[in-house]
Amino acid sequence: MESPLSVTGLQETEQQRKKTLHKAIGASAMGNFTEWFDYGVYASTAVYLANALFPEDSGNFGTLLGFAISFVLRPLGGFVWGPLGDKIGRKAVLATTILLMAGSTALIGFLPTFSSVGWLAPILLILLRVVQGFSTGGEYGGAATFMAEYSPDRHRGKYGSFLEFGTMCGFAGGTAIVLLLQVLLSDDQMQSFGWRIPFLFALPMGLIGWYLRNQIHDSPVFEEVKEQNENQDSVLAGIKQLLTQQWRPILILFGLVIALNVSNYTLIAYMPTYLRSAIGMDPESGSKILLVAQVIMAALIPFFGALSDRTGRKPMWWLSLIGLLLLAWPMFELMKQGVVWAMLALVVLGVLYIPQLATITATFPAMFPTPVRFAGFAIAYNVATAAFGGTAPLVNEAVVDGTGQSMFPAWYMMGACVIGLIALPFLQETNGCSLRGTEVPGPDTDATRLAQIEEARLAKAS
Repeated sequence: MESPLSVTGLQETEQQRKKTLHKAIGASAMGNFTEWFDYGVYASTAVYLANALFPEDSGNFGTLLGFAISFVLRPLGGFVWGPLGDKIGRKAVLATTILLMAGSTALIGFLPTFSSVGWLAPILLILLRVVQGFSTGGEYGGAATFMAEYSPDRHRGKYGSFLEFGTMCGFAGGTAIVLLLQVLLSDDQMQSFGWRIPFLFALPMGLIGWYLRNQIHDSPVFEEVKEQNENQDSVLAGIKQLLTQQWRPILILFGLVIALNVSNYTLIAYMPTYLRSAIGMDPESGSKILLVAQVIMAALIPFFGALSDRTGRKPMWWLSLIGLLLLAWPMFELMKQGVVWAMLALVVLGVLYIPQLATITATFPAMFPTPVRFAGFAIAYNVATAAFGGTAPLVNEAVVDGTGQSMFPAWYMMGACVIGLIALPFLQETNGCSLRGTEVPGPDTDATRLAQIEEARLAKAS
């Protein structure tokens, strides 16, 4: 039997570990909050950006192009930041990317209008979206990897879900601020200066995130590999190892991300434009509908994340993909019946989507070994997102506007879900598996067996 002193020591160690874990969660989630605050503000102010920064006949297309262009740069960011994070550490990369994201977002609030400088206005917007996209290419994969490596193996779904909670809260926060300004200001004031205000909030949020990230150490999983000199020798060596040895999980992740992000950007980023242009709803009503759906979705993220620790990640994905495949069409039809029905339809689709979103951090980093984990996630995720996710609003708007087929967004989501359902059977279940060491995580690795023995010992001692 353990002595009282040794049990107390274990309890103190456990308290310290939880404190460090909570700091890591806060630092990671703050960056994601800042990233998605930008997307929320951008989507909600699209109509004002179109009028202020573009010529009259190309405003909608221009703002959606600005949204999409940031995703074109994400793969480049993934190829740079991912291998760099596997070489020098997750923390250093994340401290840099959050400053780039926050700075580029805040500068949008200072852009001159098209009426004052002509085509320079949209060019500057596109350049800032390029910087935002490049930095995001390292931010999301790094934050997810960082949080996954800090989280306990048996509770990775629970703790990892808070990264996505930050995502949804950031998007909802951006939408809420724009909606508040729409209530407080007149339409002329919103178009004149009000749309600029929400972008300026990104700078203090980024500085807070940068401070939090500099207060914690790198993940113990990475530090262990670095101490054993098993981290990458160079950026190019990391890319070579990833592409030659880890092509199978890259393909699986690619298929899952297509389903994930076509649904995500159709339901969230494109929805304000869709409700206005395809259904004829006013911007304020569209913002209210989106905000209600986002709040409900955010509240459910920790629940589904924790549930995945009991059921596994794959059952969550089966539920979500099949549900969206079956209900996307009827829910988009329901949106046409009015504001209340549109809100109900968006909430239903959002709730079905959340089991995917809530388990990203627990699922995707666990597909790669530690020496290439950051790069594997960042590159595969961002290439798929750039090709299919970030372009979803632009594709949807182009087809709806060009053909008059208002149901195309539902068909697009359904097609993406089919791709996800093809990839899902090949995903290995890693619920409860250790991320330590240089092996691909799985139930039969040495790291997982040792972690289970240590967990049993600590449970017995306490």
